[in-house]
Amino acid sequence: MNAPVLVDAHHHLWDLSHRPQPWLDDPGVASIRRTFTPEDLRSTATHPIAGRRLHGTVVVQCIADVPETEDLLALAEREPLIQAVVGWADLTSPAIGDVLDQLIAGPGGGYLRSLRHLVQGESDPDWLQLPDVEDGLRAVRDRGLRYDVLVRDHQLNQAIRLAERFPDLPQVLNHAGKPDLVRQDIEGWERGIRQLAAHPHVVCKVSGLITEADHTHWSTADIRPAWDLLVCAFGPERLMFGSDWPVANLAGGWNRWAATVDELLSGWSDSDVHALLVGTASAFYRLPRPEEGDVAADGATHTI
Repeated sequence: MNAPVLVDAHHHLWDLSHRPQPWLDDPGVASIRRTFTPEDLRSTATHPIAGRRLHGTVVVQCIADVPETEDLLALAEREPLIQAVVGWADLTSPAIGDVLDQLIAGPGGGYLRSLRHLVQGESDPDWLQLPDVEDGLRAVRDRGLRYDVLVRDHQLNQAIRLAERFPDLPQVLNHAGKPDLVRQDIEGWERGIRQLAAHPHVVCKVSGLITEADHTHWSTADIRPAWDLLVCAFGPERLMFGSDWPVANLAGGWNRWAATVDELLSGWSDSDVHALLVGTASAFYRLPRPEEGDVAADGATHTI
């Protein structure tokens, strides 16, 4: 019998000797301005959650660069820990369909499951509704891919309109829409989350919350109000665990976040725990079952 496993549905990797990450020039992220590899994640992610240990992951793009996505796909093909890739392609480009076809046909292309754009950095309050972007999203949908929605709390209206206009495109909200946990100013965020959660084809990553809190002094009590609202709005069957490592290192790291999630899951049923830690991510990203040959993390058979 296979031991219960854990999926990290959101983490990053970068090799600065191979591909620069300009966003790391920000002094506020100096502590993570180095290369991070799958082996770094394997050796770091050791804390169990609800008795489960890391088994598989979804690696997510960082920069608006197709070659980075190609790198991640090629890495997934040779790295057993990585089970899916969230990539980037220019949604505004008339050639978006051809680019996606080339990615899917290239090395590791079968691992491409979703696309993402850093909408959080776009000043246009209607960026996700631009005609060119919507044409790009149709190309994503028509290839059976999903879409990872990265917006801040004040941009949730864009995510809601996206959900309304694309009911046949599976969508996942990254980092729970980035509530302001430093000031605990989450009333507007809560309204947006409830409206977004009313769309059943939208799920949500419980990730990135510790970097929206005070990086040095946050506690489980600071995370709980947002956690409780997400559970109420989406239900465990539409939530998935993500670490946002190594960005999470800015606020305590993979193991501290895992310990916090372990505490927040106290009293949950086995089925609800499974949904949040494995089931939702596996269904959304079409991940393989553990018995289909995946290798566990221990070698056995500004947030972005």
